[in-house]
Amino acid sequence: MIQKHQLTEEFPEHADRIHELKEKNSHFKKLFDEYDDLDHEVYRIETNSEAASDETLNKLRIERVKLKDELYQLIQTL
Repeated sequence: MIQKHQLTEEFPEHADRIHELKEKNSHFKKLFDEYDDLDHEVYRIETNSEAASDETLNKLRIERVKLKDELYQLIQTL
């Protein structure tokens, strides 16, 4: 099943913390916005709303995972 990977759904136990960091930490907000944009792009490709090669899609997925990992680290440490 194709679905979006919103950060608050990936880490529901940290939804309040994510919201707080988006408002108070500009670096976190920037990365969050990048992750959100990337997630939307991956979703559009997966649902055939936007054309892209398998290689491009895989690169975007890898980038999304790296951003998610970085955001999770910030949630844990800030």
